[in-house]
Amino acid sequence: MYVYDEYDQKIVDERVAQYRDQTDRFLAGKLTEAEFLPLRLQNGLYVQRLAPMLRIAVPYGLMSSKQLRKVAQITRDYDKGYAHFSTRQNIQLNWPRLAEVPDLLAELATVQMHAIQTSGNCIRNTTTDQFAGVAPDELEDPRPWCEIVRQWSTLHPEFAFLPRKFKIAVCGSSEDRAAIHAHDIGLELVPNDAGQVGFRVLVGGGLGRTPVIGSEVCPWLEKQHLLSYLEAILRVYNQNGRRDNKYKARIKILVKAMGVDAFREAVEQEWELLKDGPTTLSEEEMNRAHGFFTAPAYRELDGEASETSLAAAVDADPIFGNWVRRNTRAHRVAGYRSVSISLKATGYAPGDITDAQLELVAELADQFSFGEIRSTHQQNLVLADVETEQLQALWQQLQSAGMATPNIGYLTDMICCPGGDYCSLANAKSLPVAEAIQARFDNLDYLYDLGPLELNISGCMNACGHHHIGHIGILGVDKKGQEFYQVCLGGSQAKDASIGKILGPSFKQEDMPEVIDRILSTYVGLREEEETFLDTYRRVGIDPFKERVYAKAD
Repeated sequence: MYVYDEYDQKIVDERVAQYRDQTDRFLAGKLTEAEFLPLRLQNGLYVQRLAPMLRIAVPYGLMSSKQLRKVAQITRDYDKGYAHFSTRQNIQLNWPRLAEVPDLLAELATVQMHAIQTSGNCIRNTTTDQFAGVAPDELEDPRPWCEIVRQWSTLHPEFAFLPRKFKIAVCGSSEDRAAIHAHDIGLELVPNDAGQVGFRVLVGGGLGRTPVIGSEVCPWLEKQHLLSYLEAILRVYNQNGRRDNKYKARIKILVKAMGVDAFREAVEQEWELLKDGPTTLSEEEMNRAHGFFTAPAYRELDGEASETSLAAAVDADPIFGNWVRRNTRAHRVAGYRSVSISLKATGYAPGDITDAQLELVAELADQFSFGEIRSTHQQNLVLADVETEQLQALWQQLQSAGMATPNIGYLTDMICCPGGDYCSLANAKSLPVAEAIQARFDNLDYLYDLGPLELNISGCMNACGHHHIGHIGILGVDKKGQEFYQVCLGGSQAKDASIGKILGPSFKQEDMPEVIDRILSTYVGLREEEETFLDTYRRVGIDPFKERVYAKAD
């Protein structure tokens, strides 16, 4: 993983000192709320419904055990003993005290962490596949490119005050686990006809009030031109994006208004001024970035023997076997597997983790996975490099801590924003809906029979829970001061990305488990052999689901 040099550390330390002075001046009454607002946002601090919220950057979701232990300690000393993982692979603290945030940031800086550009109208944390570097379906490791983008975009003076926030995701595998079609810029590593790997560039994706699937502006871009092409896109957006209406300020609105062809032409014109300039990536610079992501010291193992031994252990202990099938996946190195740690146990807020659990995961990372942890777009954690022979020992420790829920990729592995319990922007609570659905569908055999199914919940139209691209999406809405929930079906974050269609009128909170039950029973009744929920929906359409859900009780 990337390790700070003296320049990185100096930048972060100086930013902490700068923000400490800004906070002191605000608390002393020398800065107004309006003056302090952009300053705190530039350092990841929001004012939520009940308390400030601090968002900590986790570049492309990669952390060391040392960093995770520091986060655990910070949650105890500065918060209420837990943290929340977001869909941007970042960490959120929901209860820090305003006056103590500079001290908190200073502690983070000791382990090369910060909150820079986790909020505000700037380029946010670049995200990628949680299995980057170890996935068998990977064409090329996307993490070096995420790091190049991170270094280029951090504190970039030209793009510090964009019309609106800006998000980039990178995919290097045949399966899209980074939702690149729902980002302002999506980058996909692809080969050209000669077999050379470059970037397919998508622009103008995004969710929120106007959900849009990104459009291709460049089918294949040479690697050395990545930054200059990104800069051309950002300049066109910065110059032409709307600043008079924040609801129409995202790049997706600009692309739609101009038309993708006109937007592409504007980018190409801007790029002509930048191409082959100072931001052109040399072979030396590209190699330097790749050098930070070398393979750990894998042991040379007999993959076939490891799988045979694992099969015997799975047969001997069905509960362990269930976890292996749902929460582990193949690895590119023989004798290893990647392990997903579900943060979706029934009765707990999706994505939340206590200080003790954080410390346990850090310990397990040291013991089983070279001291590295990844956070995921789905609000879970990953130990990417576990020896197959050690899976049972790892599982036993997770099981003892209540962290071995075998539901990765199934209904209760839902994405959910904090909603109205915390967020001042939310129209409705999302966590109680998630908990009610978890409780209603706690039969694992039923979940497995349903097959892979993505349920996403957002508390407002900002769509932090990505409800538009869930197979089933739930959106909290306000109806004359009361909380209701709108349902959409058929969304997808995969390479065949789609925006879900609204089922119909919204529902009361207490009705949501029954609504989901009716949707699922309709699917079970209509599916053909081997069909997933999304397959069935795309074949039969929304009408059968609508008829069943809104049918009068017998």
